[in-house]
Amino acid sequence: MSSTSSRSGAVAVIGRPNVGKSTLVNALVGAKISITSNRPQTTRHRLLGIATFPRGQLQLVDTPGIHGEQGKRSGKAMNRMMNRAARGALEGVDVALLVIEAGRWDNEDGLAYDALHDAGLPVVLVVNQVDKQKDKTALLPFITKVTEGRDFAAVHPLSALKRSGLEQLVATLMDLVPEAEPMYGEDEITDKSQRFLAGELVREQLMRRLGEELPYSTTVEVEKFEEEPSPKTGVMYRIDAVIWVEREGQKAIVIGKGGERLRDIGKHARQQMERLFGAKVFLQTWVRVREGWSDDEAALRALGYHD
Repeated sequence: MSSTSSRSGAVAVIGRPNVGKSTLVNALVGAKISITSNRPQTTRHRLLGIATFPRGQLQLVDTPGIHGEQGKRSGKAMNRMMNRAARGALEGVDVALLVIEAGRWDNEDGLAYDALHDAGLPVVLVVNQVDKQKDKTALLPFITKVTEGRDFAAVHPLSALKRSGLEQLVATLMDLVPEAEPMYGEDEITDKSQRFLAGELVREQLMRRLGEELPYSTTVEVEKFEEEPSPKTGVMYRIDAVIWVEREGQKAIVIGKGGERLRDIGKHARQQMERLFGAKVFLQTWVRVREGWSDDEAALRALGYHD
């Protein structure tokens, strides 16, 4: 086997909500393609991150967190669709990353491991957020306990946020994916359109800036995404985004007093878009009511949700 041959393969990134899957994908890709917040349901869509290295290419499938029995019991169409998207991510992949939080292993982590093991995939355990672990001496006993009786191809403690431990993880993944030519060009970082990414960046600000429950009743639809020439950056984007809520009272909360909160959401989303697109962005946002959209599969599909 030639050591100079290129390697390329698909890697499913699986775990319960809020263990840092999207942060890990962004760190490996080297660009922000998956939105992040400290709330469950931040990632609602299956998204492909393309990470190209000297040895080859990894196609990283970032998924909604597997919501386990609690997610099934909630009965919401949104939760059912997200669970199907997460489990569907296992089809056609070469290796899986099971991402867990350092110092914590619960029933949902066990369910995720079982799903991966049953699929017959090599499973690499990523113990994320080791930078938050106050007692570093507890890490090794924790890993020993988690790996006992379970079959992992490798174990990698790391911090996706601090970008530490990533090189060793990439080396392991390159050994596990097959010899093949890259599927995408070196400059490609995701299979999603800029229009999709723009909507996600608005939704990220909703997740970060609204109270406990409200973000789960909101979604974003990009109604206009137009490209214009710009003398300064070469190109400029005009984007119209609608924030959908489920009740009239929620609309007032998103807009805020005198429209202050909506302006704040728009400003921060626009700054993130300009950073990602490398161009000037003119963003306009509106808030509209669509009752029961999150529990209506037809409405979810119309708003761009797929399983």
